[in-house]
Amino acid sequence: MAKQRSVFSEILAEIKEQVNILGGFLVLMWLIEIVDQTVFRQRLDQFGIYPREIIGLRGILFAPFLHANFIHLAANTVSFLILGWLVMLRNTKDFWAVSLISGFVSGLGTWLFGRPALHIGASGMIFGYFGYLLLSGYFERSIPSIFISLFVGLSYGGMIWGIFPNQPYISWEGHLFGFIGGAIAAKLLAKKTSQPPSD
Repeated sequence: MAKQRSVFSEILAEIKEQVNILGGFLVLMWLIEIVDQTVFRQRLDQFGIYPREIIGLRGILFAPFLHANFIHLAANTVSFLILGWLVMLRNTKDFWAVSLISGFVSGLGTWLFGRPALHIGASGMIFGYFGYLLLSGYFERSIPSIFISLFVGLSYGGMIWGIFPNQPYISWEGHLFGFIGGAIAAKLLAKKTSQPPSD
């Protein structure tokens, strides 16, 4: 009984940590957008990514926390919560690695190859989570990871169209390189079951 209580306490602690992390990110994003809209009149958006301009490099760090308006942020909030939590599902620490790799690859790829426009928003990281979850089953080859990959593919497979240039005011470049970053993270973080040596 004591062991069961201990396991239950660990699960509750893990869930609390996940809620604090995801909630903390979202509170920060919403506070920044509220301040940007009400105080700075959207002038904070200038800290986004400007492709191939030196000053635009700062956007690799700041762009995921900046949004065009509340509608843009609200649309990203739901996907960030669900996909971010699925990344955490088996190991909360993976969330940090996937976020960093996806955010960096998305930002750098957009800066190197993006259209000459301002690129902002958390969707690069969100597509990183999508790419990670979709491909972790392939790289890891475990039943839980394959199940999650299938679930994400069936539930969010339509997101894949976001990596193509089909809407002029959406940073498909950020989506594409975020997805690539997620795929890289899936490969790097894969915990394959050890196979016995062949004869």
